[in-house]
Parts: sequence; structure tokens; C-alpha cells
Amino acid sequence: MKNNSKFNKFSWQAGYGAFSLGQSQLKTLINYIDAQKIHHQKLTFEDELLALLKKYKINYNEKYLWD
Repeated sequence: MKNNSKFNKFSWQAGYGAFSLGQSQLKTLINYIDAQKIHHQKLTFEDELLALLKKYKINYNEKYLWD
């Protein structure tokens, strides 16, 4: 691979998150993904993630959430 590759600055994020849902929620998920761009104009990803973590009482330390 050449040194001037467009992937030279690529790197994986330092952390990860995983969520699961049931088969009955699949259509809701697909609709959410389809409207995500519009949705995140009203509510940022960061605010949505914090609300989700709080709603389901998931312990977290915010200093580890963002790169």
C-alpha cells in the first residue's frame, strides 16, 4: 500500500457500545435509522446517548464516553 493512501489517517475508536433489541422491535429500528439524519438535527447523538443511559439506569462515567 502506498504512503499517500486515503486511509493513512484511519483508526478505530478507542471504545465501543453495544445494545440489543428483540425481533419485534426491528421495524422501529429500521424507521429510526431511516430518519436518523433528521432526528439528530433536533437532538444530538451525545444527548440521545446520555438520555438512553439514564432511562435504563446504566452506570457510566462521562469522561469515558467521548474521544
